[in-house]
Amino acid sequence: MADQVAAMCDQLIKAVNVMMDAETSQIYRLEALKFCEEFKETSSFCVPCGLQLADKAQPAVVRHFGLQILEHIIKFRWNNMQQQEKVQLKECAMQLLSNGTHSILEEESHIKDVLSRIIVEMIKREWPQHWPDMLKEMEALTSQGEAQTELVMLILLRLAEDVITFQTLPTQRRRDIQQTLTQNMESIFSFMMAILQVNVEDYRKLKGSPGHELQARAHCRVAVATLNTLAGYIDWVSLVHITSGNCHLLEMLCLLLGEPELQLEAAECLLIAISRKGKLEDRKPFMLLFDDVAIHYILSAAQSADGLAICKKSAESQAVEVVERRYIFLKRLCQVLCALGGQLCSLVGSDVEVEVPANLSKYMEAFLAFTTHSSQFLKSSTLMSWGALFRHETLSKDAVVVEMAIKFLRASMTNLVKTGFPSRDDNPSCEYSRVDFDSDEDFNSFFNSFRAQQGEVVRNACRIVPLEAFQIAAEWLQYQIVSPIDTGDTTSKTAEGLCSLLSPSVVQWDAMTVFMECMVAQIFKNLEEELPIDQSMELLQAVLNYDTKDPLILSCVLTNVSALFPFAIRRQHFLPQVLYKLFNAITFDLGQENKAPRTRAVKSVRRHACSSIIKICRDYPQFILPCFDMFYNHVKKLFSGDPMLTHMEKCSLMEALVLISNQFKDFAKQKAFLDELMASVVAEWTSEEMRHVLSNPVVFLSFVGADQVVTEQSKDADTAGLNRGRLSFCLYAMLGVVKRARWPADLEEAKAGSFVVGYTPAGAPIYRNPCTAQFLVLLPNLLSLIRTQNSLFTPENMARLSETFSRAHEVMDAEKNVVLGLSQHLLDIYDSPVYRTNLERMQGFFTTLYDNCFHVLGNAGLSLQQEFYTIERLAEEITGSAFVSLDHVPDHRLRPMIRVFLRLLVLSCPQEYYDSLLCPLLGPLFAYMLQRLNVKWQVINQRTSVNGEEEEEQVVCQDSQVTQEMLEEQLARLLTREVLDLLTVSCISRKVPEPAANKEEIDEEDMMMDSVQTASPSQPTDELTELGKCLMKHENIYMTLLTLSFTSLSWKDTTNCHRTASMVCWTLLRQVVGGNLLPEAVTWFYTSVLRGLQVHGQHEVCNSTLSQLAMHIYENLRPRYMELRAVMTQIPNISVEALDQYDHRLMDPNAQKAGDKKRKDQFKKLIAGTVGKALCQQFRKEVHIRNLPSLFKKPKPDKDLQNSEALGLAALFSPENNAL
Repeated sequence: MADQVAAMCDQLIKAVNVMMDAETSQIYRLEALKFCEEFKETSSFCVPCGLQLADKAQPAVVRHFGLQILEHIIKFRWNNMQQQEKVQLKECAMQLLSNGTHSILEEESHIKDVLSRIIVEMIKREWPQHWPDMLKEMEALTSQGEAQTELVMLILLRLAEDVITFQTLPTQRRRDIQQTLTQNMESIFSFMMAILQVNVEDYRKLKGSPGHELQARAHCRVAVATLNTLAGYIDWVSLVHITSGNCHLLEMLCLLLGEPELQLEAAECLLIAISRKGKLEDRKPFMLLFDDVAIHYILSAAQSADGLAICKKSAESQAVEVVERRYIFLKRLCQVLCALGGQLCSLVGSDVEVEVPANLSKYMEAFLAFTTHSSQFLKSSTLMSWGALFRHETLSKDAVVVEMAIKFLRASMTNLVKTGFPSRDDNPSCEYSRVDFDSDEDFNSFFNSFRAQQGEVVRNACRIVPLEAFQIAAEWLQYQIVSPIDTGDTTSKTAEGLCSLLSPSVVQWDAMTVFMECMVAQIFKNLEEELPIDQSMELLQAVLNYDTKDPLILSCVLTNVSALFPFAIRRQHFLPQVLYKLFNAITFDLGQENKAPRTRAVKSVRRHACSSIIKICRDYPQFILPCFDMFYNHVKKLFSGDPMLTHMEKCSLMEALVLISNQFKDFAKQKAFLDELMASVVAEWTSEEMRHVLSNPVVFLSFVGADQVVTEQSKDADTAGLNRGRLSFCLYAMLGVVKRARWPADLEEAKAGSFVVGYTPAGAPIYRNPCTAQFLVLLPNLLSLIRTQNSLFTPENMARLSETFSRAHEVMDAEKNVVLGLSQHLLDIYDSPVYRTNLERMQGFFTTLYDNCFHVLGNAGLSLQQEFYTIERLAEEITGSAFVSLDHVPDHRLRPMIRVFLRLLVLSCPQEYYDSLLCPLLGPLFAYMLQRLNVKWQVINQRTSVNGEEEEEQVVCQDSQVTQEMLEEQLARLLTREVLDLLTVSCISRKVPEPAANKEEIDEEDMMMDSVQTASPSQPTDELTELGKCLMKHENIYMTLLTLSFTSLSWKDTTNCHRTASMVCWTLLRQVVGGNLLPEAVTWFYTSVLRGLQVHGQHEVCNSTLSQLAMHIYENLRPRYMELRAVMTQIPNISVEALDQYDHRLMDPNAQKAGDKKRKDQFKKLIAGTVGKALCQQFRKEVHIRNLPSLFKKPKPDKDLQNSEALGLAALFSPENNAL
């Protein structure tokens, strides 16, 4: 046999060398791999060969493979081995630990890793029942030397990870091991602490002395391993072990922060410890870390690491680079301080009487040092803690924190400035950014979210020191106004002397503007009496007088005008000046003679000015009312005099005028104004020519120029461009008026202005809207346009598109990226003109036109209310336009119809029109969408199922084709969500209960012992809405809703599956459970849920909602429908006995009922066979770990015969066993 083993070993060594040799061809490598795998699976020589290959004399690669063989045997063959073989293997493994490795500094880390895995796999199968002295044996091993001590640490760490962190073993085994670990935790902890202490002391003694370098490094390696293992335990053991002996462990960790070779691991441990939640009483000892000594250690470690974090690249060059290990240590220390702040906020002001620490200021100074560090990442790490401090009931009033709030605001003046791009060298933070970010885009997206977070914290600080914040903002603004513009080295490419996005002046103005906005909002909330009106008026005057030709800076100036505007309404003579400043910005241009398109910056300044005016008119219309005539005259002048005004700009100004006109509070006056304002639009839209264009697809395509061939040089015919503009303008204007015209909110004012025309039977007033008359005149052609647009997608009309515009109806590139979740355009710091191709223009036109039609219709219901819903034959009119030729309308066009129009219609429709309007619309729509989506998802599923691998081989898919398929699938997903969202809004109303008590108080150990979260009793309860009840009366509509929601459970969209299963399915089904459902229907509903489990069951969230839904259906319907049992018996691997038991408890009124959680678990086990596996799990070899006799309860008579032999093996792994 020895010869056979030796021969086999030779072959295996050859195979391993072939696999690991870089020169080997793929075919040979696969052959060798196959040989090795087959050997592991089938050979009876695994143990002797594994041991022989693992011998110290072999090369590391071969030893590693030998040890892997042993691991494989324990994982997959243990249950079939004889007791004798198990004992022998265990003894050999312990021998390997003892003397099977090289010294600690020479041995490869992957050998140590696989050795520790072998022992842990045995522990998972046999400890504590059959190997009671395992811990003692481990302890004995540590006396043999550093190598063995490190291995023992690796074993203890791996055990904790498998059992607690990853929970990779069956529940009962996990509980056995966890409880035994917990019972022995005191001795385990003191054992680890002792080893740490001894090795640290020895390391410190030897590290400086010549001739002992290797010995010192060996002690250091053991200390590192021990700290890593401690980190794996500190996370979950009882807090008592961490804080015992007056926080001896934490004190030791603080001391190690000063030890360069151990500081990082010590900081990790400290961080995990201080981040612990749990009972506040148990966390009280953490306050010791606010003592002088601990804070001193943390501070001095931070200072020395900061000094060493940057070093020169070479002696002669000035260039520097970041020393990564030191920098990571700084990050950990910063997190430690944040976690300390978290404990402080939890404990101070709570029931466990903790005083504000005496040297809070020392802690805060340390914290501020991280906030003012050059690294943007470190700055951002501190924000959460600042926010918590500034919001804290008690701490925010403390003098130290108040003073710090001012320092924090001063620091934000630097931190809000966008600098530190990794590709540049204009700031000390660039060096750190190169370590933290892959590219400028990456940094840019980080900085945007960092700044948003900062804004939130700045607002919190302003709440504490509002006047000081105002002073800081005022000084900063005045400073920016007098500073000359510095364009820096990246000027704009389009016009001489203009800034780019990264010019020093722009980033400064930008930061100051963010600060100003945050401050003003808070000052009005927190200072009622002593508002600094006069000073703010001086500021506003200075901003209004500031004149700049730079669009990027002008944009910031406009934001400051808007921010300071709330002060201006207290000094009304300022208002005309403000309006003129904004009017001038609307027509801002660089004054270039050439006809180049406007740059992005110019476009956004003009848009910015428009939205500022709308915002002011929306929020302060009563103050702008006195300026109405001036405003209106100016707008008239602009319309007649400025040919460069875009439609969007014109409509924004009209919208602002409508908002002010709401303040007339006089129906006749407002109606006369709206008629005058819209006269040209009404005339154009209702003209004979327009009626002809809007109702005939052929004429329409020709009118907008989509049937003409156009080259980029010739620019498309001016008339077509003008025609598109006319249409866009009419729709924008219509939308502006319908969206903004309103009657007064106050009933008395509405009566006085004759807006009230009567009362409903319930006594609610019926209002009239001054824009109704013109809307009714415009509506017929609007519906014609919608009908025409839907028919543009029919094959004959698609064929009419010219080759230039053949893709005019496709998704625009920018929107494609949004749908596919790709990042938006790269960070373009230069402001180049916005050139769009003719095709892009046409695509944009069609998209906006389509969306705006539905925006108008959706807002009409909201604005006109009764007057809209009483339009004659409204349901037929909508069906005859919006629902025409839907088969041809692509998914991306259907989405706005559902989201923008139907959703709003449902939300704003009064109850008395449900039957006449909503049922006739929603019934057919849901039926159609069910059929359409079903077909769509079947196609997608066929695509993704393993459909003939042979085809795959032949067709090498083009990138564009793959992208197109992904886009279609994602659009189908989004459309599905819109449809089910509409269903939910129509039928389901949520009642959310009160929130539970303080989350932090939940005891951690309880959570650990029972990691399967139970559904909390405070789950929202779902009821049917009034509309839902109305739809329920129509049996065919209701069955459509049920079919749609249950079918959608198995479409490949986890988000939708979870939402529908948790909110919709049972709420709908529950209403008809009492009725006489057909057995086929009940079976179908139930199997639909099981089908959902098959598709989505591998996702924890979906699994839990679907199982809950299945259980609801089974428990409510099983008593009346035997058919459900027949479905259950078809589930793979179901235990019929367990099913009988479950049914008995369910049906028999006298049977003892199990608790909620237990019933859920039993039911989950019954349907476990339906749960589909994730692709990554499908071909994994299963590991089976048997349960051992129970440790704590009386063992029940076990029906598993294989297990009964184990009962006599209690002594199997005891060290006295000399069976060898």
